[in-house]
Amino acid sequence: MASIENHIAFQKTGRFYTSGDPNNADTLIIALHGYAQLAKNWIEEFSTLDPSKYFVVCPEGPHRFYAKGRRGEVAASWMTSEDRHSDIKDYVHFLDVVYERVSRLRNFSHKVLLGFSQGGATASRWIEMGNHTLDTFILWGSVFPPDLEQKFDSPLDTSRNYFVIGSDDEYFDQTRREQQLKMFAVTGMKFESVTFDGNHRIDIETLKKLLP
Repeated sequence: MASIENHIAFQKTGRFYTSGDPNNADTLIIALHGYAQLAKNWIEEFSTLDPSKYFVVCPEGPHRFYAKGRRGEVAASWMTSEDRHSDIKDYVHFLDVVYERVSRLRNFSHKVLLGFSQGGATASRWIEMGNHTLDTFILWGSVFPPDLEQKFDSPLDTSRNYFVIGSDDEYFDQTRREQQLKMFAVTGMKFESVTFDGNHRIDIETLKKLLP
């Protein structure tokens, strides 16, 4: 007899890190990390932002694993290709819960979503499927998920959107960069292209120029 795939929902505890002063900061930044990163390390990328202006929230991908074999450094990811629809549904719910929690802290005047690498695809799916309002979307070192290209219309029409790539990004040669920009043009998605001198990483000075 052939096996039958089954699913069951259960409660899971998610983790997120914050920095900045939510009582005074006017801008909320939700920053999603890339593959094989941890939120506690990822949030350090934003340590030089003014804490009186920016409240940074870094949720962590729900899947943790040993980065090198069976022990040692631990990393996290948002999903794999296995049972992807369940993972997407779960992390969208997790991000909705995080957003609801931090939004109760203050009525932020500006809300920014930054998705880096694998976190860029995660952020894109959350925009489509999640429950939130955002003013700025920054797709950094990441492709927009091809399976969403035909679904997007209004969510990105109401935000300012940036596509940021390092000039020496090892995952984006000129051809891949141009393919992504062509996709934006064909689908009518309005993204401003930004390039900085560097590789597959966050460049904080470039980011500061994109923030309110």
